[in-house]
Amino acid sequence: MSSCGTSRFLGNRNVVKAVHRLAIHRPSHRSRSVAKRWNGRSRQSIVILSMAFVLVAMFLLSLAVSSVWVPLNQVLAILTGTDSGQSAAHTVINEVRLPRSLTAILAGAALGIAGLQMQTLFRNPLADPYALGIASGASLGVALVLLTSGAIVSGVFASSLGLAGDAAVTAASIAGAALAITVVLALSNRVENPATVLILGLMFGYSAQAFVTVLVAGTDPDKLQRWVAWGFGSFSGVNWPRMTIFAPLVLVGLALSAVTTKQLNALLLGENYASSMGLNVRRMRLLTMAGASVLGGVATAFCGPIAFLGIAIPHMCRGLLGTSDHRALVPGTILMGGIVALTAQIVSLIPSLLPGNSGVFPLNAVTSLIGAPVVVIVLLRNRRGAFTA
Repeated sequence: MSSCGTSRFLGNRNVVKAVHRLAIHRPSHRSRSVAKRWNGRSRQSIVILSMAFVLVAMFLLSLAVSSVWVPLNQVLAILTGTDSGQSAAHTVINEVRLPRSLTAILAGAALGIAGLQMQTLFRNPLADPYALGIASGASLGVALVLLTSGAIVSGVFASSLGLAGDAAVTAASIAGAALAITVVLALSNRVENPATVLILGLMFGYSAQAFVTVLVAGTDPDKLQRWVAWGFGSFSGVNWPRMTIFAPLVLVGLALSAVTTKQLNALLLGENYASSMGLNVRRMRLLTMAGASVLGGVATAFCGPIAFLGIAIPHMCRGLLGTSDHRALVPGTILMGGIVALTAQIVSLIPSLLPGNSGVFPLNAVTSLIGAPVVVIVLLRNRRGAFTA
């Protein structure tokens, strides 16, 4: 072999060796995708655990903060049953603050999950119980019960009728919410633009509010005052007897969302894709509608029409978790809903912390200040109206 042929042969062997080394040391596409997926799941687990820690901290803080400060060590003693049980703080925490904080956690989780379900079902980043008219429909149902029957009104608002009156208001609220979502979903099948769906929801909401206004115009001043107070929103209206209705209904709605995460993931890619995967789209839509109606209706009946939590909480979770996978979003939304609701509750109590002042901020005002910036950010990030969950 000539010197030229030898050098060419050696050069080819060097190239082969270099390629072989790259093949050994460079990770394959499969291994890179597995590593990326593992890192994503690790991040999601860390974020969810951090949310759980923050939720516990906010829960304890909500029990300590109000017009009278209760030290955290005393709060822990009351919760664990190691205190004397005879102090005024024991009565205040057990009878007032504990049900209020639990209501905030459950209501925040309910509205957050309802918003997540609506955004997935309509594939619209601005969908939530308030924008799609669900809250307005629930309010109409409550108004029909509260403002048209004097016996039920006095019983519900004064808590003298008992669980029967609460059940009637809750059923009417759920029915109103179900009516709203059914009408909007039926009309949305005829349009393709997500913005049009929001407009349809707003129009239904305005129509429901018009009926409520007619009912309010014919009521007496005492009922009107109580109705206005209910419209401000509050987590303080649920005592332990009412919790026996409120908590089970919310937990059922949350459990329904937890067992349908795979189906919700399929809906993200469109109904045609979900059908090709063997999903019964019609049944899934009915389940999602029923869950959102129960969650939105119950929260509205017991806490008033609370705005912006349904739209803000799912987007906060998507940003923190960095995923649209409902297996991570559902538990994250439940935890974030509790955190945001407890934060709003604590902020609303700021006036009561001032000397000589026992008032509070309207809860709806606080949640609007939290949720409105999130809506603006979503609009700026989704200028074309596309759903990028």
